[in-house]
Amino acid sequence: MKHEPDNSNLHDKSAPCACSAAPAPDNSTRREFMLKIGFALNAVAGAAVGIPLLGYAFSSFFKNHELDWVSLGPVDKFPEGKTRLGQFKNPVHRSWDGVTAEVPCWVRRISGDQFQVFAINCAHLGCPVRWFEESKLFMCPCHGGAYYENGDHAAGPPPRGLFTYEFKVQDGQLMILAGALPTLAQPNA
Repeated sequence: MKHEPDNSNLHDKSAPCACSAAPAPDNSTRREFMLKIGFALNAVAGAAVGIPLLGYAFSSFFKNHELDWVSLGPVDKFPEGKTRLGQFKNPVHRSWDGVTAEVPCWVRRISGDQFQVFAINCAHLGCPVRWFEESKLFMCPCHGGAYYENGDHAAGPPPRGLFTYEFKVQDGQLMILAGALPTLAQPNA
């Protein structure tokens, strides 16, 4: 006679199972752990690069940078036939900008209420240009760009003349339209 094993406990739900009594062994390997750490570090690096890029790309949709008229001072501060350094506080500034909110510009008074107000930046790569009264030239120290007294390109790598601010004289004050650096996108450039 054959003896069959008793399998009645196999299907009995009330009987404790030997496989569920002990916790499952941790089968994760060092390689899997390092892979997870690598994914996490890549996610952090991607966010560190991606978030500022997205902020820059979409900033023009959310920020309202309106131009505003600011004073460079009384008209008498700028003698006729001379070019002087002017300065104004950028109307689009934050409290933490400190002295960097002060923006320099070159002011040339032609005669009476006729002025030219130049951005201090070279049209080549944006280095600040200096005015040399003796030669009547604006010179860029970075790459040797030169501009005539009226802001036109004289020599060197700049592709064009100096950028100019729109100006007006109001109540004896020289006012310029500020809030953004003048560029070719603006009508008076």
